[in-house]
Amino acid sequence: MKNAIIFHGSGTTPDAVWQPWLKKELQKKGYSVSIPVLTSDDPAALNVWLPLALKENYNDQTVLIGHSSGAPLTLSVLENLNVKVKQAILVAGFISPLLYDKGYNPILQKKYDWNKIKKNANEFIFINSVNDPWGCNEEQGKAMFNKLGGSLIVNKEGHMGSQKFNQPYKEFPFLLRLIE
Repeated sequence: MKNAIIFHGSGTTPDAVWQPWLKKELQKKGYSVSIPVLTSDDPAALNVWLPLALKENYNDQTVLIGHSSGAPLTLSVLENLNVKVKQAILVAGFISPLLYDKGYNPILQKKYDWNKIKKNANEFIFINSVNDPWGCNEEQGKAMFNKLGGSLIVNKEGHMGSQKFNQPYKEFPFLLRLIE
């Protein structure tokens, strides 16, 4: 069964930015869609979020979408799965501490098993912005792309959704077109 799991970012909820819109659009295409409530902790903590994320249903037709802190969470999920998913799309993702993190971010793993992560998704797409106010920029996207391959899309769209930086981003048609 086609399903999509959307992981929201830190300090937010499943009702934020483009996630509700994307859920409706994917349901119109026959997807079962889940946007788990992870917590609104800011910063997000992997030891809290990962057990919640792993309760979702994963299969070979699953599309994973992670926004902001949901992106490194997606990588951790892939490292812990025993199934290969169809797609992993990381929007404003990152794998190293951000501008405001002071060298540490609790959603990040100290070390990733890049081979296992790569083995557990048929396709990777990274969407990052040159002007992301949090630092989830094109360098972060390139770092993930260099580890996993796939497609790297760089734009000038900020964080592609942020209440703090007044980026409502209520719809994301480009992202919808990327989903198989």
